[in-house]
Amino acid sequence: MGLRNAQYHAIMREYEKRQLKSHDIQTARYEEVYTKLPEFKSLDDSISILSVQYGKKLLNGDPTALSSLKEELALLRASKKKLLTSAGYPENYLEPVYECPDCKDTGYIGNEKCHCFKKAIIELLYEQSNIKKIPEDADFSNFRLDYYSRSHYDKKTGRSAREAMDNTLEICRHFVDSFGTEFHNLFLYGDVGVGKTYLSTCIAKEIINREFSVIYFSAPQLFNTLAQNTFDKKDVDARNMSEYIFECDLLIIDDLGTEYTNSFIASQFFTCINERLLHRKSTIISTNLSLESLADLYTERSFSRITSSYSLLKIIGDDIRIKKKLEH
Repeated sequence: MGLRNAQYHAIMREYEKRQLKSHDIQTARYEEVYTKLPEFKSLDDSISILSVQYGKKLLNGDPTALSSLKEELALLRASKKKLLTSAGYPENYLEPVYECPDCKDTGYIGNEKCHCFKKAIIELLYEQSNIKKIPEDADFSNFRLDYYSRSHYDKKTGRSAREAMDNTLEICRHFVDSFGTEFHNLFLYGDVGVGKTYLSTCIAKEIINREFSVIYFSAPQLFNTLAQNTFDKKDVDARNMSEYIFECDLLIIDDLGTEYTNSFIASQFFTCINERLLHRKSTIISTNLSLESLADLYTERSFSRITSSYSLLKIIGDDIRIKKKLEH
C-alpha cells in the first residue's frame, strides 16, 4: 500500500510550495537587479527582441538565422554575466533556487522518485505511525541478545531464553525481509519487560524505512479510537484514523490486555484482526497475557484467528528494564 492518495498529495503540495518559493525568490532578485542595473534589463529586452526577429527569419526560410541568433545571444549573455559580477553579484544569482537541485524540487528525476521524495515519504510515515513516541534507540542494530540468559529455561518447551530469542529474531527478520511479498502476522507474548515492545518497534522502523505504512497503537489507544468512530459519527479524525487502522500495511497493537475489556472491545478486536486477515494486511500483537487468558478475554473466535494465522512467539527471560537499571 505505502502512501494513500491523501498522503501522496500532501507531499506533492509541499513540492508545489517549494516551487512557488523558488519562483518568488528569483522574481525578487530580478527586480532588485533591474532596479540597480537598468542596463541589465536593456540586455534582457534585447534578447527578447532578437529572438522574435530571428524567429521571423527562420519562418521565412533564412538558413543562417539560427546560427546568427546563437552568436548574438552568446554575446549578450556574456555581457549580462560581466555586468552582474562587476556589480558584486554571483554569476548564478538569477538562477532558480532549489532546495533539491537534483530534482529541481519536482520530487522526481525522470520517472524515478528523487532521494528527497523518498525521505519525505519516510518522514510522513513516521509522523503518522506513533513510532516517534518510542525511544530512538529501538533498532535491530541496538538489540542485545546478552539480556537473554542461556540458563533461564521455559518449563514447557525446555528452551532457554537465549534460544527462544534467537528463533524469534530469525522469524522477525524474515518478516521484515519478506514484507510486501509474503503475508505474515506476529503474536509476541511473555512476561513484563522481556522486550516485546522494543522488538515490535524495531520491526516497525525497518518496515517504514522500506516505505510501507505502519500504525503503532497501545491497545487502549486503539480501542479508544475505534469507540470514538463508532459512537461519534461527526468525528472526522476518528473516522479517518479508523479507516487507516484497517488499511495500513502494518498495524501494531501493543500491550493487549491492559485496556478495560468488555463485549464491545472484544467485538472490535475480532473485527479488526479478521478484516485485516481477509485483506491480507499484516498485524503484530504484543501482550503480557497467556494464550489461555487471551481466549477468555477476547472470545474463541479471536483466539482461533490468532492461533491459526499468526506466528506465536513466546519471549521469556528476566525484566530487561531492571537489568538496565542495575547496569547504571
